[in-house]
Amino acid sequence: MSESNANDSKPSDSNPVPAPLMASHFIRDIIIEDQKTGKNGGRVLTRFPPEPNGYLHVGHAKSIHLNFGLAREFGGRCNLRFDDTNPEKEETEYVESIIADVKWLGGDFGGSIFYASDYFQQLYDWAAQLIRDGKAYVCDLTPDQVRQQRGTLTEPGQESPYRNRSAEENLGLFARMRAGEFPDGSRTLRAKIDMASKNLNLRDPIMYRILHAEHHRTGNAWPIYPMYDYAHGQSDSIEGITHSICTLEFEDHRPLYDWFVEQLGIHHPQQIEFDRLNLTYTMMSKRKLLKLVQDKYVNGWDDPRMPTISGMRRRGYTPEALRNFCSKLGVSKTAGTTELALLEYCVREDLNKRALRVMGVLYPLRVVIDNYPEDLVEQMEAVNNPEDAGAGTRTVPFSKVLYIERDDFREDPPKQFFRLSPGREVRLRYGYFITCTGVVKDAAGEVIEVHCTYDPATRGGNAPDGRKVKSTIHWVSADHAIDSEVRLYETLFTKEDPNDVHEGHDFTDNLNPQSLTVITAKLEPSLAGAAPGSRYQFERMGYFTVDKGSTAANLAFNRTVTLKDTWAKIEQKMPDQKKPEKKPK
Repeated sequence: MSESNANDSKPSDSNPVPAPLMASHFIRDIIIEDQKTGKNGGRVLTRFPPEPNGYLHVGHAKSIHLNFGLAREFGGRCNLRFDDTNPEKEETEYVESIIADVKWLGGDFGGSIFYASDYFQQLYDWAAQLIRDGKAYVCDLTPDQVRQQRGTLTEPGQESPYRNRSAEENLGLFARMRAGEFPDGSRTLRAKIDMASKNLNLRDPIMYRILHAEHHRTGNAWPIYPMYDYAHGQSDSIEGITHSICTLEFEDHRPLYDWFVEQLGIHHPQQIEFDRLNLTYTMMSKRKLLKLVQDKYVNGWDDPRMPTISGMRRRGYTPEALRNFCSKLGVSKTAGTTELALLEYCVREDLNKRALRVMGVLYPLRVVIDNYPEDLVEQMEAVNNPEDAGAGTRTVPFSKVLYIERDDFREDPPKQFFRLSPGREVRLRYGYFITCTGVVKDAAGEVIEVHCTYDPATRGGNAPDGRKVKSTIHWVSADHAIDSEVRLYETLFTKEDPNDVHEGHDFTDNLNPQSLTVITAKLEPSLAGAAPGSRYQFERMGYFTVDKGSTAANLAFNRTVTLKDTWAKIEQKMPDQKKPEKKPK
């Protein structure tokens, strides 16, 4: 029923210390009451049951945090179980990615992994029991006919003409289905419940379908496969799950899960539903995310624009940031949509404490300091992280020719522009005060070089005479800068709700053509050879992470998140009790 996962090493940046649990909520209150009354003998056994038909996304992170967090809080256990009942859509690649994601987020499943496919024989035997008890039958209707006879919310369904076959005939047909005698789709096994039920899930749902497809674990051993709605509740029962926590879309399915375990007389887990995560500008449908991958709208499941956990990891999000985000969300029965800005706030809040500061110029403009000695190179002391005194300092080379951000200079500055412009003095971070004295332009009239003078008395960025400047800008030495590919990301979709499309259009029409911009930046030399996965704050420009495919010869960075904090503006308008505790610096 389980197998060890000894070959899966623990990711290097996984933090075994969990984030604070979500504030008290109704599911937690249910478990507290159950323990008071001695229900389940005081046991708490939850599970996280993904289908291995795609990569996990940020919505799954909330479920992982909730299920593993509750088990940890109450001294219980959380099973990682793959509900692998659809071989046409499931792959070993997805299994491996899910295991890695759960581990990275801090989910502790004790090295044991469970699969619904381990229970195929037991599920088959239970189906035969239901047939013998007159609670299930083999139906020869096609899938389209089954749908047509199901009825509507206001009209009852029609009974199948095969509904009253004898138990003996049904057992024989079911055994022949198991033996692989019939073609795909020619027969199904259906539960015999109530075709007039107001809950459409109880109108003789399909339990098994014929599918001659190779399974990623069982191979070709089974030509029939249980439907998710049949396998799910019984898998929970086999494992002895006490609290089966699902998202709200499964609430209408609960009576069906209850019916199966009650008819079989087996352990009855308690299913509890909560609100799923919806995030602005974010697609949460695995089917649609798969389309983005297969049609090459993105560069794979771990494209940093994707809401997948692997994509967020590659972009530079930390497991601590995602756990803190999930902690702030809360748990309720009310479906809603969360601002993407809150997730980015949590990422900034975490990276602000851990990311080393460096200087990088994304759109370089050449600056020549005319009165600086030609051959002089000074090493300027720079702080690695003002939030972490233990991070220490580093030295950054300073020379006659520098690069600054193109946006930090205006030949004809607008009002309230305090950065470099003709005749204006500014501070170079960790360097000197400089004053612009002139510019060089190309044939099109664009400024390609700025000439300045510097004040030698202001080394380190302070003037002994006490004069002040209104702006400090970052820079890199032209002779010492290293080139690096930098990928700048925006939201993958232009609309808050990517599914908001007009008739005849597709959600891909809402894709953002500006979601990825690739540039060549100039970086300080300390970043040469930076290891993949390393995280930095490019001062004044945002947080960046070395891409997984980066090498010393071809350095590449992904922008994790900008420094601009839109959530700070949003939370200022919220009631005090709903505000995050602090803002990132």
